[in-house]
Amino acid sequence: MFDTYDFSRINANNKIKMQQVIDFLEDSNLSVDDDVEYFLIARSGQEIIGCGGLAGNVLKSINVSPKLRGNGFSLKLLTELVNFAYEMGQFNLFLFTKPENEETFGQAGFFSIARVNDKVTLMENSSNRINEYCNELSTQRKEGEKIGSIVMNANPFTLGHQYLVREAAKSCDWLHLFIVRADRSYFSFHERLTMIKEGICDIENVTIHHGSDYMISRATFPSYFIKEKGMIDYCHTAIDLQLFRNHIAPSLGITDRFVGTEPFCTVTNFYNEQMEYWLNTEDISNKPVNYCEIKRISVDKVPISASRVRALLAQGNLSEVKRLVPESTYEHICKYHQKKSTISKLITNSFVAA
Repeated sequence: MFDTYDFSRINANNKIKMQQVIDFLEDSNLSVDDDVEYFLIARSGQEIIGCGGLAGNVLKSINVSPKLRGNGFSLKLLTELVNFAYEMGQFNLFLFTKPENEETFGQAGFFSIARVNDKVTLMENSSNRINEYCNELSTQRKEGEKIGSIVMNANPFTLGHQYLVREAAKSCDWLHLFIVRADRSYFSFHERLTMIKEGICDIENVTIHHGSDYMISRATFPSYFIKEKGMIDYCHTAIDLQLFRNHIAPSLGITDRFVGTEPFCTVTNFYNEQMEYWLNTEDISNKPVNYCEIKRISVDKVPISASRVRALLAQGNLSEVKRLVPESTYEHICKYHQKKSTISKLITNSFVAA
């Protein structure tokens, strides 16, 4: 059965062709995550017998017809999908799968780097890349009894972020500040990095690190085979924090991780609660990392948040924004809005001219 087949590639925005893929995945109780950009499809005649998606450097929605499982076709599909990713310029590849599929993906050159019970495994196409990354981090290791860390998105960088960094730095011999790299925010990674550097330029005992693929973004985490929202959040935080405790923290000698209290976002609040568990649980052999929560500062008795700043920006209320961000951030925001306004006017004028 299915002695002959061929592979084709489609853009995930092609709704007509994607409907066939969606139907094929649904038969196996799978779906398509919103961030998938392309699909590789295997067909025998008109019938889809296998598929796999690319979401940046993450392989997703990989499925093979039940009639072909266990006969070697899965490996052929994976090899073709990996080659497709390489052609797209993606060489450091990751995939999330159920633990029972680890052996199959292992045959295609993937290695497990984190696992959550029987729910999900994170694998990458290298047996040593995470060690190489940590070795590189270790060149920036600082000695001291208390070495702190913060992982920050700062979209944008507010007085609240600034206060968190200052308070953490004051209580540590050294502080490592990781900036989330994924460009899925209102402000780009480069803009956020610039705002942070300018906002903490007077703090001497801080090293700023660019985020990496080993700080798992919610945007890349799978929902195509994990259906329950609560379980998705649980697995996401467990994978992310295991990578931090088992690999990143030891490479830099990190003893403490700081967060601000979270009165608004239930997802972030859940993440913070899980952080306390995963950084200290005895289920992990590596040294525990102290969980340190710093109370968020307020303006007019309302805690400062980046989401509040973004809402004010959407309203064009720059005078209120100015009260919530450092001067350096405010100057950057003004430039950003001026540029955005100029582009908007150019677009409007081009329509008028037409």
